[in-house]
Amino acid sequence: MATTLYQRLGEADGIARLVDGVMAAHLVNPLVKTRFENIKDMAHAKRMACEFFCAGAGGPQAYTGKDMLSAHKGMNISEQEYLAVTDDIVGAMTQQQLDEGTKNEVIGILYSLKGHIIRV
Repeated sequence: MATTLYQRLGEADGIARLVDGVMAAHLVNPLVKTRFENIKDMAHAKRMACEFFCAGAGGPQAYTGKDMLSAHKGMNISEQEYLAVTDDIVGAMTQQQLDEGTKNEVIGILYSLKGHIIRV
């Protein structure tokens, strides 16, 4: 039985599938679509998101990207955009048939980062 969040998310492969689903959802979400369409290197963005999820979920991978405050500084992300992104993440977890406890744990982590993302 999987015990860590990393294991429950499907380890590196499951997290990569999750990130693919999240990015696909962002690209059709009218509230954040433009921000994600303008990413110059989507492969890099996905790699950083995978590292972030893996490291944050307790996996062995190191996160080599910017901290959340530095990554979002000057972007003027609204609470509405933040919630839209969170909803896309929840939707991708639902598509992967992750259990409610796992989804709630990820949501808790996302909300803990809110102050480092919204209007910084």
